Amino acid sequence: MYKLFYALKSASMGVRVMLEEIGVPYELIQTSVKMDEPRPPEQLAINPNGWVPVLVWDDGAIYECVAITVFLCDRYPEANLAPAINDARRGLYLQTLVYFSNSVQNAFQLTYYPDRFADTPEDEPSAQRRGNRRLRETWKVIDDQVGDNKWVLGDQFSAADIYLFMLTTWLRPALGHPTIDEFPNVKRIADVVVQRPSVRLIYEPWIADPHY
Repeated sequence: MYKLFYALKSASMGVRVMLEEIGVPYELIQTSVKMDEPRPPEQLAINPNGWVPVLVWDDGAIYECVAITVFLCDRYPEANLAPAINDARRGLYLQTLVYFSNSVQNAFQLTYYPDRFADTPEDEPSAQRRGNRRLRETWKVIDDQVGDNKWVLGDQFSAADIYLFMLTTWLRPALGHPTIDEFPNVKRIADVVVQRPSVRLIYEPWIADPHY
């Protein structure tokens, strides 16, 4: 039994989709993404940053979405959510997940939390504008990488497609973000991923209202 520290509108939703795809039991522990709200002590003991997702099991715990993704896919290879270590696509898989985490998510951080990147409140709009430009740059890299592929890694569905979909749900054009329509290859994959039963279960609030 896993325990997942979980909050809506966060990367923990993507981890929950993977747990559903793998088919293992888990317990959700509700927490928050708002830094001024309290966190469960157990969550803070594992991740003192106070962020989610945090995944706990009998003899271990891990945080950071990309780390959890690699961990779960390697622990349950029968779920076929990642190329094997000796698979030629393994490098692209790891590269893409790290790019999602280090580049695309960092651009979202600039737009959603500009106070973390600006010395004064007056500088925050500049950080947001740079974040919006960076979102266009990073999503274009992914769109070009996908090209005519059926999935991010080619012909095989993987955790990279779940991760891609998760990140597309964070796009808010009202904040100056690009629209998903600007990246037709990304949109094509996201439109298929959203039809999966696991995704429809976890993302029901977003499906009902993409601006929830």
